[in-house]
Amino acid sequence: MELVTGGAGFIGSHLVDSLVSKGKRVRVLDNFSSGREEFLSHHSGSEVVEVVRGDLLDIDSVRSAMAAVETVHHMAANPDIRLGTSVTDTDLRQGTIATYNVLESMRLEGVSRISFSSSSAVYGEASQMPTPETYGPILPISLYGASKLASEALITAWCGTFGAKSWVHRFANIVGPRGTHGVIYDFVHKLKDDPSRLEVLGDGRQEKSYMSAEDCVGAMLHLVDAVDDEVNLFNLGTGDTCSVSRIAEIVVEESGFEGVSIEYTGGDRGWAGDVPKTSLDVESLFSTGFVPRMKSEQAIRDTARALIGEIGL
Repeated sequence: MELVTGGAGFIGSHLVDSLVSKGKRVRVLDNFSSGREEFLSHHSGSEVVEVVRGDLLDIDSVRSAMAAVETVHHMAANPDIRLGTSVTDTDLRQGTIATYNVLESMRLEGVSRISFSSSSAVYGEASQMPTPETYGPILPISLYGASKLASEALITAWCGTFGAKSWVHRFANIVGPRGTHGVIYDFVHKLKDDPSRLEVLGDGRQEKSYMSAEDCVGAMLHLVDAVDDEVNLFNLGTGDTCSVSRIAEIVVEESGFEGVSIEYTGGDRGWAGDVPKTSLDVESLFSTGFVPRMKSEQAIRDTARALIGEIGL
């Protein structure tokens, strides 16, 4: 049995699909605060997917979900980095404390394997790009990044103290169908509200790595099978980047709208805590034999098409 926390969320639901395709039995633990039932509706009535409604802040619920579990895929977290600027304990509770509850429940119930969805946000404004896993000191500038880094530290401490085994995946920006936040999602909604103009936060020169959700979960499961150290830490990405201005152009192209005015609010970042540029060194990932199906621009274009279909214009 594989346990996926946050399995009704954007990336989590894609991971559930991939695990099922590999013949695994899956238990989803989700409080549905940001996850959606429809993301798992195609597994309704399935004998291999069990959905448990529970909150990671309730340790009894987490312990109950550990029964017969071999590996925990800990995906649950606050999905919106910007939310931490207004509700400052969001990432502490939904990230760090939730991760502690998962790890303590694993210890108490005899589960020793955890695969964790971390983020490139832990690096903050790195001076070395592409940024390797060995870069330091790591100084996150968002509460989300701080929570992910704290969770990583708890996980490695659990490995050192209690003999757990971990796979820590530092994600690039993950995009794809079922997206519920992020720049492409925001752009589609803005065009739906006003097809004549598209507002872009910042100057549009923000540049980051993007990876499709399908490639992301494929890389996660590949690493769990391919590497077997006590702590296995990898950047997950495609090895290239794309600017926000180019994303705006792609979304407008896919919308079919003509004469759209792309307007910039100015400044080098979209919001407080936004990292203007990230580029991940993914040579360690590629050295294990994993090859992403799509580069950043194709992942962005496919996502724009999917979200336009889901949201409607």
